[in-house]
Amino acid sequence: MDPFLTLLHSFSSSLSDTELSSLKFLCRGKIGKRKLESVQNGGELFTILFEQQLIASDKVSFLEGLLESIKREDLVSQLKQFVEEREANAPDDQLDVHEKRLQEAAFEVVCENVGRDWKMLMRKLGISEVKMDRIVAANPFNLREQLVQSLREWQKWKGKDAKCSSLQTRLSCCVKLHREKIHHCHQRCKKHPAGIFCGRHVIYRSQNILKAEASILK
Repeated sequence: MDPFLTLLHSFSSSLSDTELSSLKFLCRGKIGKRKLESVQNGGELFTILFEQQLIASDKVSFLEGLLESIKREDLVSQLKQFVEEREANAPDDQLDVHEKRLQEAAFEVVCENVGRDWKMLMRKLGISEVKMDRIVAANPFNLREQLVQSLREWQKWKGKDAKCSSLQTRLSCCVKLHREKIHHCHQRCKKHPAGIFCGRHVIYRSQNILKAEASILK
C-alpha cells in the first residue's frame, strides 16, 4: 500500500468533528461548496485534495499548512518525518556532485543580492506563504537566514529538479518585475522630483536582483 495514503488514513482517523469542520472551512477557496458539503470524514477530504493535485507524497506544503492551522502539531511532526524518510530512501532523487556545487554557489549569490525581496523569489519557486511565515518566525531578526532556509526548503521539495537553471528562470521573472519598477520610478521621479529618494531606494533594490541573475548566468 502507498505509504502516503496510509499516512492520510491515519490522519483522518485522528481528526475530531470540530477539526474536520475547520479543515473544510480552510479549503473553501480550493474546493467547491457542494463537494465540501458532501464530505463526511477526513479521508473524503484528503481524497478530493489528492485528486485535485493539491497534495501528493512530494507535495505536502498545503497539507502541512492545514494541519498547522488546526493546531495539530503531532500530525505536522508525523508529516515531516514522512518527508524526511522519503528523502532518505530516495538517493536517485538528489543532485549529482557537480550540480550540487553549482547550486551552492547560486544560493550564495542569491543570498548576497536578493535581500528584502526574497519572498517574491520564493513565491516564484512555489514556496507557500505558510512555510515562509514559519521560517520568518524561526529567524525573526536574520534576513539572510530567512532566505537561506527558504532556499533549503525549495531544495528539499524539488530534489534533483532543484537546479540552477530552474532558479535562474524564476529569478528572471523577478528581474522582469523589477525592470518594470525601475522604469516606473524613473518616470515618477521625472514628474515628481520630491520622490527621487524613494525612487533611488527601489532602483537600488532592483539592481541587486539584476546582479543576482547576472552572476548565476556566468
